[in-house]
Amino acid sequence: MNGRIVAVNAGPRKGWNTDTLIAEAESGARAAGASVERFDLFRLERYTGCISCFGCKKEKNKGRCICRDGLTPVLDAIRESDGLIIGSPNYLSELTASFRALYERLIFQNLTYNLEAPCCSRRSIPVLLIMTSNAPDTAYTELVEGYRQTLSRFVGPTEVLISGETLQLKDYGKTDWPWTMFDPEAKRLRRETVFPQERLKAREMGAALARKQPEE
Repeated sequence: MNGRIVAVNAGPRKGWNTDTLIAEAESGARAAGASVERFDLFRLERYTGCISCFGCKKEKNKGRCICRDGLTPVLDAIRESDGLIIGSPNYLSELTASFRALYERLIFQNLTYNLEAPCCSRRSIPVLLIMTSNAPDTAYTELVEGYRQTLSRFVGPTEVLISGETLQLKDYGKTDWPWTMFDPEAKRLRRETVFPQERLKAREMGAALARKQPEE
């Protein structure tokens, strides 16, 4: 496949968990023959979530958010892409505010409020959703499943990868006060043993996504 994949990082930390897994998924997609365009939401010009202007509910704007800001190039790229890789860390039992801003506008532009045809997207593209968290992998499966279902309905068939118990710092001993909630040694060991497996899984899932065909 020589399709176009959009990769979106909704986390702020370069070189850490979310960024690394997205990069692995990108690598897998490229290995499968796709081109990849990358966006880092924390490095874009100013943007907001959905402002409920209902401009996308007019026939002439069908399936297109009319709000023009830093997210516009991302939404435009996704609309023309053959697949989407999107990742976010978990902040306070949710995905980041940056993720939510994109998610609101990505979904709402395709939502018609019409029971017979609830989604107006002209194409269904495969999606890989990645979430990282310092909590166990199973802590937020219900949360991620909700996102999976909605993305599947309004963007395209969605697979998920959750990486839990992530290492947040190279040295937990250098914090201003003790982070006694965590076992630094266990975190380090997981980073060295389990995280490489998750990196491989992300690469495999990126390749699999690139091999799927959008549905018109």
